[in-house]
Amino acid sequence: MADLPHVLEAAMRRLHLSVQTLADRTGIRTPRIRVVVQDGTAGPIKPTQQELRELTHALGLPVSRVLPGAALVGAPGE
Repeated sequence: MADLPHVLEAAMRRLHLSVQTLADRTGIRTPRIRVVVQDGTAGPIKPTQQELRELTHALGLPVSRVLPGAALVGAPGE
């Protein structure tokens, strides 16, 4: 399975969506989306499972395509 940044970036490219447009569609702030698309869950800003669900919905991706790559996000003890 591809890593989270690659999956998100490829979907954005396929749909011709900018980070700003994705932010408008999801309600997630632009800088936060930019970091998630760049770093995935390895970066300084960890996306929540809810944010990942919103991103997958806006990008027309199956949730299973994104959440397994970020399985530890929001895990107990984090």
